[in-house]
Amino acid sequence: MSRYTGPQNKKSRRLNFSTLENGKDLARRPYAPGIHGRDRRKKLSEYGIQLQEKQKVRLLYGLNEKQFHKVFDRASKLKGITGENLLFLLESRLDNLVYRMGMSTTRRGARQLVNHGHITVNGTKVDIPSYTCKVGDIIAVKEESISHPAILASLESTNSIKPFVEFDKKKLTGKYVRRPLRTELNSEINESLIVEFYNR
Repeated sequence: MSRYTGPQNKKSRRLNFSTLENGKDLARRPYAPGIHGRDRRKKLSEYGIQLQEKQKVRLLYGLNEKQFHKVFDRASKLKGITGENLLFLLESRLDNLVYRMGMSTTRRGARQLVNHGHITVNGTKVDIPSYTCKVGDIIAVKEESISHPAILASLESTNSIKPFVEFDKKKLTGKYVRRPLRTELNSEINESLIVEFYNR
């Protein structure tokens, strides 16, 4: 299955979860899409709950099924708690770090910036959104793209940056400082359900 590129609000309403992490996608219509969206109160099975949790995280980070499963396999081979390792690997993706540093207001926008070659890692251009960054990596806007209007507009509208990254708005250079703590990530995610889904 390919990555979903349709209306984000529709998926957020279906899952009752803000995939944009700002709540705007649920503000106007906080119920499922469709003519019977308001009346739908279907009770989910245990499998359905686990599947829904997996879909929430997959859509949040913008991965397709195959990519997400690969990340989970990598997380399960690392030392520590598999669910937290999964979130750590997802947060270490280049497109996600560009979003976290405020260079884009959405992960989709961040992915496009990376795809179009506007971002460098440790001075080298990287155009692969799924590139896994290491702690200590320097992520910057390419010199030729410093005046990119989308980046400048995003930096003006971004107020807060996560504590596990640093970003200099004047130099347009950031650093992946440390591994994120679980408490710094989305509290609505129950990663243990995803582990149960893949281990069933």
